[in-house]
Amino acid sequence: MMIVNQINSLKTDWKDILLKYPDLIKNINDNYSKEKNTYEPFLQILPPEEQIFNSFKFFNISELKVVFIGQDCYHGKGQANGLCFSVPDGIKIPPSLRNIFKEIKSDLGHKRENTDFTDLAQQGILFLNTSLSVREKCAGSHVKFWIPYTKEIIKDISKNCDTVIFVLWGNFAKSLKKYIDLNKHFVLEAKHPSPLSANRGGFFGCKHFSKINQKLEEWDKIPIKWI
Repeated sequence: MMIVNQINSLKTDWKDILLKYPDLIKNINDNYSKEKNTYEPFLQILPPEEQIFNSFKFFNISELKVVFIGQDCYHGKGQANGLCFSVPDGIKIPPSLRNIFKEIKSDLGHKRENTDFTDLAQQGILFLNTSLSVREKCAGSHVKFWIPYTKEIIKDISKNCDTVIFVLWGNFAKSLKKYIDLNKHFVLEAKHPSPLSANRGGFFGCKHFSKINQKLEEWDKIPIKWI
């Protein structure tokens, strides 16, 4: 199966968690294959197959510091790169990411230029979309068959990891708070950074980037270099 092959290609020990749920993986693989056979080449399935599990490539489980939970991949061609809220360098900045950059500047006093979050992921941040793929131009098209699986990943992290910061932006991400052990972990919540939500208040001024570093220092962990 393609999904299993992509997990097996990982060189981190996330592979052990990701392979725990064979029935859910088979369901994802069947639906993913059906989508590709139905819509390509007219509409692409995003991101490229080799980037579906991109968020799990950069560090081992013991190095996890922060989990950002996004709902869905960007559905514009060339945007999704397997890290939630991130796009490859050279791609037009989506509105949500533009607002994230505004908050980084307001919070930390410095401007981030790089739209690709690989450098942040390498520091122990899991940028996890609950749907790891999407049909081009069709937001939310794969959420239904991914979310039973990614919920299990979130529960597994909560149970088996210690002192992780979970960042929940928007109502969908907040709905997953019930799977997080609040006695062990730290949760930051705010409105979603999309213009429709952020411009109504509740995202700008949340100062989550400095708060993450404050909590990491409290836990004797190395802070994140955001810029």
